[in-house]
Amino acid sequence: MTDSEKPTLLVVDGHSLAFRAFYALPVENFTTKDNQHTNAIYGFLSMLVNLIKAEKPSHIAVAFDVSRQSFRTREYAEYKGTRNETPPEFSGQIPLLQETLRAMNITVLTKEDFEADDILATLATQGAADGYNVLVVSGDRDSIQMVNDEVTLLYPSVQGVSQLKRYDPATVMERYGVPPHQYPDIAALVGETSDNLPGVPKVGEKTAVKWLTQFGTLDAILERADEIKGVVGNNLREHLDDVRRNRKLNRLLTDVELDVTPADLAVQPIDAQAVRDMFARLEFRTLLPRVFEATGAVAEDSTPEPSMPVPVARQVDAVAAAEWLAANDAAPVGVTVNVLDGAPQRVGVATLSEAIEFDWTDDDAVLAWLVSSAEKVLHDAKPQVKAVRRAGADLGGLTFDTNLAGWLLRPSYPDKTLGDLVDRYLGEKLPEADPTQLVPETEGATPGQLSWFTLRVADAVRADMPESILGVLVDIELPTLLALADMELAGVAVSHELLSEFSGELAERADGIAQEAFATIGREVNLGSPKQLQEVLFDELELPKTRKTKTGYSTDAAALADLQESNPHPFLDLLGQHREATKLRQIIESLDSAIKPDHRVHTTYVQTGSQTGRLSSTDPNLQNIPVRTQESRRIRQAFQVGEGYETLLTADYSQIEMRIMAHLSEDPGLIEAFNSGEDLHRFVGARVFGVEPSDVTPAMRTKVKAMSYGLVYGLSAFGLSKQLRIEQSEAKQLMLEYFNRFGAVRDYLRASVQQAKIDGFTETIFGRRRPFPDLSSPNRVLRENAERAALNSPIQGSAADIMKIALFHIHQDLQAADLRSRVLLQIHDELVVEVAPGEWDATEAIVRTRMGDAASLSVPLDVQVGQGPNWDAAGH
Repeated sequence: MTDSEKPTLLVVDGHSLAFRAFYALPVENFTTKDNQHTNAIYGFLSMLVNLIKAEKPSHIAVAFDVSRQSFRTREYAEYKGTRNETPPEFSGQIPLLQETLRAMNITVLTKEDFEADDILATLATQGAADGYNVLVVSGDRDSIQMVNDEVTLLYPSVQGVSQLKRYDPATVMERYGVPPHQYPDIAALVGETSDNLPGVPKVGEKTAVKWLTQFGTLDAILERADEIKGVVGNNLREHLDDVRRNRKLNRLLTDVELDVTPADLAVQPIDAQAVRDMFARLEFRTLLPRVFEATGAVAEDSTPEPSMPVPVARQVDAVAAAEWLAANDAAPVGVTVNVLDGAPQRVGVATLSEAIEFDWTDDDAVLAWLVSSAEKVLHDAKPQVKAVRRAGADLGGLTFDTNLAGWLLRPSYPDKTLGDLVDRYLGEKLPEADPTQLVPETEGATPGQLSWFTLRVADAVRADMPESILGVLVDIELPTLLALADMELAGVAVSHELLSEFSGELAERADGIAQEAFATIGREVNLGSPKQLQEVLFDELELPKTRKTKTGYSTDAAALADLQESNPHPFLDLLGQHREATKLRQIIESLDSAIKPDHRVHTTYVQTGSQTGRLSSTDPNLQNIPVRTQESRRIRQAFQVGEGYETLLTADYSQIEMRIMAHLSEDPGLIEAFNSGEDLHRFVGARVFGVEPSDVTPAMRTKVKAMSYGLVYGLSAFGLSKQLRIEQSEAKQLMLEYFNRFGAVRDYLRASVQQAKIDGFTETIFGRRRPFPDLSSPNRVLRENAERAALNSPIQGSAADIMKIALFHIHQDLQAADLRSRVLLQIHDELVVEVAPGEWDATEAIVRTRMGDAASLSVPLDVQVGQGPNWDAAGH
């Protein structure tokens, strides 16, 4: 029988591959409406489907570990003892993965007291003996020992499970310099960190291979250890027992008693309905057709039918469109404006029973309807509003945006597309063309049909929305959307010359710093390469190792800052300076490249980019411009007043989060501090330290300020001590004194977390909610992280709401007063307004009034305003 005629046995290490999938795919992007994490399941099944399609196995099984306990841990209690606690988000996925595999009629195997690799080794040995081509899929290097002429190992790459490298005997020999059965001998000598099996000190892979080549076998090496000279020889002789133990433990068993043989693992037809049901539970849509295709199952009815027929949109001209719109103005309609290169192309409009489509038109009747207060429902309305405004028209009557509504309901795991919302809230599939096909086999939904689905989703989402969240959508987010659309269209004038000059200076600075850094170590390295930095820091300079990562030891900014504090070295200082200059230059270059022909930068504000309600920006990201540093001032100087305008106005709130804290906690001390008009931190410092306000030193004020803001973010005594570089005992005493004077703050913070545990969410002053399912997590780290976030969320969320309310009211008032002045930016809780000639007094009055009355708090909202020809000069 030739190899091509042999049956193929595919055996998979379920835990190993699922774990790699878990870390390869972002957990936050794979969560069901019930907050069940599914990234490991999705990644594993995607890999398995690709394997089945490519390898066409005749027999298949997936093996899982039962627990960390096995005969190996009885032999050596520390076996795998250094592995971190399994993330609960992963553990909860394994039973669901096993259930899905059983629905696919794939045999799932476990064996108490044995590891999955032992099951695979047993099946591989039996399969090879019975005439199968055997494919073993595992991310455990111990599996290399199974490889022979009949057994091939498919090993995942560093990218995760999407790419698998094939190891046959020749590949193993080429990679490791020994045949597969001797790979465990290398591991026995070198040790295996992942299994907590220490090897011989200073013996690496090259040395181990050299010895095996010289002596032939591991047993011979151990017998003739006295012949090996030098430090490594001494180390070997001192660790002979470790080597013997390692080899005993990494030897896979090939005779585990199983209830099945390879012949029992023949591929069976999947249970199509059971697979559909599982995928519905897991909320996997795009994966289902791939599973059916790979397994040869009948995919009929795999997509739920809409509860009502999808209308075929009627194609009309402008006159007929105007008549239809006039006849259907009594109830909300769904609207979709197709946008191409920023301009409107086609418009689809729908009721629940009918849809029409028409080319963009300047027909007066159609434009009058668009601008009217007739109720309109859109999905992701902002780009469509901008396109309509570019065309010289406007879109009024926006009463619902399904994108914003879905995010408000699930801010931690927002649905990204209309298709996601259709699936979640209607249990249907939105017709979508395959974006990977130049000529799609199936057409996607037309603009009219998209409008029909949008209208139906809006009804379903609205039915799920508590009144408070609906209020946030209608009263805050939709008016903010309209203001942001105009801000994005206006953009802000930015000087290419100033940015280019500063970028050149930073390039010279970075190069000079790099040369100094090279001089301290005597050679040139790539300062952006973590691997080369690890060699310099931990091998050459022999600095203490930082925390362990997948690729060695951490060289991130936080780790190196701690290292510089505990073990100062000139190279570390220069490395930090180089990174700062390089990062700043990257920010500048991204800004410079974003300048459009009108000499302005048009960022895009993302309303759904945070869980608290804060805005973010992209293309370019203006939120990453450093705050209040000399370098940030140079960047802000490049943001200038535009042609035809007189000056820039900047405005922000003074200590808004602490004012919200005072309001929510009703602490009389904090309320008195703000109402007295005294400097907050001097006032609080006087109370905490028991001195007169005039006797509060700058150091005292710094400590109190760090503590006040830290409490808002759940800062611990340890965190405060680290931030202020003081003893933890002093930090504890500071917090004790603070709470003795401001006890209502402590009571509020405690109560807010307890209430969140009861409700499952926190709420801002205005009713915005943020769910916190991890408050009841059995995992202590997740639970404590959720508790800290729950402390902060109502305060930060309320601040975001207040800023948005001020923003859109200022925008509306400027338009209502027929002023040319306009809001340009909202960055780091600061507004930047471009003021037209002669309009300063009116504009300033609107800004101060609207920011001051954006919320009714028990303390005043203090607004600071500045003026100047550029953003830096207008600072205050």
